[in-house]
Amino acid sequence: MRMNKMRTWLLTLMVLFNGAFIFAQNSTVEISGKIVEENGELPIEFATVLVGDNETKKPIVGTTTLEDGSFSLETTATNFYIEISFIGFAKKTMDNPAISNGKIDLGTISLSEDSQQLDEVVVAGEISQTEFKLDKRVFNVGKDLSSTGASALEVLNNVPSVNVSIEGAVSLRGSTGVQMLINGKPSAIANDQGNALGTLTADMIERIEVITNPSAKYDAEGTSGIINIVLKKEEKKGLNGAVTLNTGVPNNHSIGLSLNRRTEKFNLFSQLGFGRRTFPSDDESENRNLVDNTSVLSRGESDKNETFFNIILGTDYHINDYNVLTLSGHYAYEWEKENSDASFDFIDAGNNMTDSYRRIELTTATNPKYQYELQYKKDFEGNEDQSLLLSATGNLFAKDQSSEFANTITLGDGEDNEQLTRTDFSQAEYTFKADYTHPFSEVYTIETGTQYQINDVANDYAVSDLVNGSFVDNESLTNVFEWVQKVLGVYATGAYEADKWGVKLGLRLENTDLATLLENTNEESKRNYTNIFPSGHTSYKISDNFSLQAGYSKRIFRPRLWDLNPFFNIRNNFNIRTGNPNLLPEYTDSFEMTSINKFGRITLNLGVFYRHTDDVVERVTVFEDNVSTSMPANVGTNDLTGIEFNAKYMPNNWLTITNDFNYSYFIRKGIFESNSFDFNGNQWSTRLTSKIKLPADVDVELTGNYRSSVKTIQQEMSDNIFMDMGARKKILKGKAILSLSVRDVFASRIFESVTSQPDFYLRDYRKQGRFVTFGISFGFGKGEAMEFSGQKHF
Repeated sequence: MRMNKMRTWLLTLMVLFNGAFIFAQNSTVEISGKIVEENGELPIEFATVLVGDNETKKPIVGTTTLEDGSFSLETTATNFYIEISFIGFAKKTMDNPAISNGKIDLGTISLSEDSQQLDEVVVAGEISQTEFKLDKRVFNVGKDLSSTGASALEVLNNVPSVNVSIEGAVSLRGSTGVQMLINGKPSAIANDQGNALGTLTADMIERIEVITNPSAKYDAEGTSGIINIVLKKEEKKGLNGAVTLNTGVPNNHSIGLSLNRRTEKFNLFSQLGFGRRTFPSDDESENRNLVDNTSVLSRGESDKNETFFNIILGTDYHINDYNVLTLSGHYAYEWEKENSDASFDFIDAGNNMTDSYRRIELTTATNPKYQYELQYKKDFEGNEDQSLLLSATGNLFAKDQSSEFANTITLGDGEDNEQLTRTDFSQAEYTFKADYTHPFSEVYTIETGTQYQINDVANDYAVSDLVNGSFVDNESLTNVFEWVQKVLGVYATGAYEADKWGVKLGLRLENTDLATLLENTNEESKRNYTNIFPSGHTSYKISDNFSLQAGYSKRIFRPRLWDLNPFFNIRNNFNIRTGNPNLLPEYTDSFEMTSINKFGRITLNLGVFYRHTDDVVERVTVFEDNVSTSMPANVGTNDLTGIEFNAKYMPNNWLTITNDFNYSYFIRKGIFESNSFDFNGNQWSTRLTSKIKLPADVDVELTGNYRSSVKTIQQEMSDNIFMDMGARKKILKGKAILSLSVRDVFASRIFESVTSQPDFYLRDYRKQGRFVTFGISFGFGKGEAMEFSGQKHF
């Protein structure tokens, strides 16, 4: 009896004990509090609050703080710790916090800045890095000091393999014919009309993708490859931004503003720039007739004054976790005023000046540019790499320009005269795209899509001569040129990418419908053609420090407006550049292989490439009555073989050295108007950059550039050596930055070409000189101080 009672009591105690234990296990503890900065007690948004198991040290549950720094979360654990952290601040940990009535109220918790962690973050963010993908290289734009106050063209000049001439012409591995994209799409901002890339500033750019051998996914345009400029789109919650003020010589003043507002559903982003800058230039030209030993010499100065304004506005609407709708627009406006003063001297066979006149020019222009895009992206549940992207983009660019020319006789029997020119130019470009990506597994992926692009351009150009006191149109130099091009493309690619080895094959089909019209003379040309563009890429990872890449693609270069338009600027009546409406596209087969090597603090990349081009487009110059006329023509074939070398060395934490070297050898074969243009040549370029971190939070950057001379069919471009430098000082704990930039330190960057033929000799020379910029930037909210502001290129 007693034993039965004891068993009953024991059973009752066990039930009560287990019930209490189960109740304790299932009871919920609510944890709340607020996180602020120790200095100033500003709330910290997106700080991480983690509940972890005291025994295993593994996380149990976590959350992030709201805009006011507050947080709240629940847990059923009994033996836990709470950890609070945020990047740039010292971590705080609380073991076994006291529970009162099922709640833990941590109150207001202050986090102090971690100076060591902040320094590590700053160093990582300042150095521009290059990543290698299966079919492209990605240059993540850092805060390069010599780019302070720089435009997109000047940032491009820091990208390995890319060069930008003093006239703004972009080349890749020494070759022109580069397709420029903005956010993966054609844009009026990135075309070659009016140097529009100058309206993009360095602070707007997140990364630059260099695609020397594009896959079939990309537009086949561009024989040298594709350069894609990806703009920043901040997504920090709350209101964030930065403002920058720049000033400099010659006449370089601007202000830049960046604003971003992020909510749960919307991300509103904007960039704003306004400024004024002068581009002085010294120009010389010589036209020498080797038959009668007469010549025309021209020397002059010009200054181009540009006042510009640009704004980017956009919003992302997150419909849900898998659907995002984006609407964005970019508007830029330029006011141009250019003064030019040049003398033209006529020299006879005895080296005596027989005639001379002074030519004064005043040119004014307005250039509005618009870009807008509507994009829809759908991700798929259960596969983060599967996506559908639909987009429609519109680009509009216009130029309303007028010029006044006055010739004043200074020697000889000629008469003073005046001329006027008028340009009414407009370009509309519309692109519609659909891209679908479907991974079948972790290693197999297919991509397919289509693109339809419409270019509609009109150039109304008139030249008027002063006759008997009134201006009369010169009919031989006045016309309306229209150019309409429609390109429809479809593509498919398949890729296998494992840990060690990957391969990607693709095929693209493009149909081109082209029509040109000279309206006044009713001269029209129509052309319709279809091409297939295959591509193949592969990569093999031999070890963590050594990889190989290889690729092939077929490319096309379609003549653009200024290649086709037969009319020209009359600034210098003795050196004329004109277009050719009968120009055909050129086609290139491109092969390359690249190795990627890492040895401790050294990263080396060595590549070899080969390109064969048919129907090469070259400018051919004819000479008559001391007047040179340059016109593009399809002249034979070109076989180019080259090597490329990039190296980066970080011997310690305060010094980084990078080098970019490019060499190519080419064999030209061609006949133009029964004349042989067979010749061989080579060209090379190198860039050496040193980034130095000094005490007192001062950084210095020095960049030296050299480009060798290079031959074309008739010309030889002179070599060029120049240097840029920059310095930066952070103040107010990095919230404000002082910057100094000197581009072309020794004023040695020039453009010079010499054309030496049996019957004539031509020389053109241009120099712009040194540019010095001082800037200050300040970030607010969670925005960081910008290193750059709204500037034009030179």
